[in-house]
Amino acid sequence: MDQATHNKIVSFIWGIADDVLRDLFKRGKYPDVILPMCVLRRLDAVLEPTKKAVLETRKMLDDAGITQQTAAL
Repeated sequence: MDQATHNKIVSFIWGIADDVLRDLFKRGKYPDVILPMCVLRRLDAVLEPTKKAVLETRKMLDDAGITQQTAAL
């Protein structure tokens, strides 16, 4: 990614912050909100290929009444 593309993305994110977060958070607190949202979105994107299989497995385990699902998922 070149610098111009990076700058456009950064400007887009902060533009959304200005539009959506204005009057909800102080301007200096935006990074406290934006950074976790970017991390969550990145995790969502990374896990997307396996999401359907995990949800199907979760449903199967729920239907079987298995409560300790962490290892299986």
